[in-house]
Amino acid sequence: MDAVWEYRWNLLEGTLVTIEIAVVSMVLSVLLGLLGAWAKLSGNKTAGAVAEFYTTLIRGIPDLVVMLLVFFGGQQLLNDFGYATNLWDYVEIDPFTAGVCTIAFIFGAYMTETFRGAFLSIPRGQIEAGIACGMTKPLIFRRIIWPQLVRYALPAFTNNWLVLLKTTALVSVIGLQDLVYNANAGGKATREPFSFFFAVLLVYLALTAVSEVGLRWLDRRYSAGVRRA
Repeated sequence: MDAVWEYRWNLLEGTLVTIEIAVVSMVLSVLLGLLGAWAKLSGNKTAGAVAEFYTTLIRGIPDLVVMLLVFFGGQQLLNDFGYATNLWDYVEIDPFTAGVCTIAFIFGAYMTETFRGAFLSIPRGQIEAGIACGMTKPLIFRRIIWPQLVRYALPAFTNNWLVLLKTTALVSVIGLQDLVYNANAGGKATREPFSFFFAVLLVYLALTAVSEVGLRWLDRRYSAGVRRA
């Protein structure tokens, strides 16, 4: 493990990149999920069809294939469009942007179903009661829908977050210097790949443990009223 210690700063930098990718991707995927859930529940046939196509497509394609398509094919499509319309000369998608957008796009589909199912779990009578009391739509969302939406969505959200955290390892194949990429480089340089990847295992386990502590606290907060009842 001496070689791992010598490369500790490289691994630390890679860990920070991994955390940054995971957090930014999760924020974007939540926004996509809320938008997708709204489209499916809105009653608009066009919006519902687009959201259904999106979730079906993403859940049927391997994550690695989507990553490579966005990184290579997305850049080519942008450049072809810019050349055809003369709007821009050349666009280069950096690995970080491609990785974040891909992971967010993938998990946005899972978040769509998570939020849709959570919304359908909210008793309709509570929303109708809010309307009867004269509450505005924003107030109904803030006081009735959102607290319960979070509570019902948390179990699936937790699973999505933990899977997303592990999925960040895919960005190493497009050259982004995350934890896995730096560990692989260190393992090749020192010819001790097992030591480096064992260190990666420990880091991911630590990130998972910290995540579970935070998500359990969030679950207790949003379930406090239910438990008192």
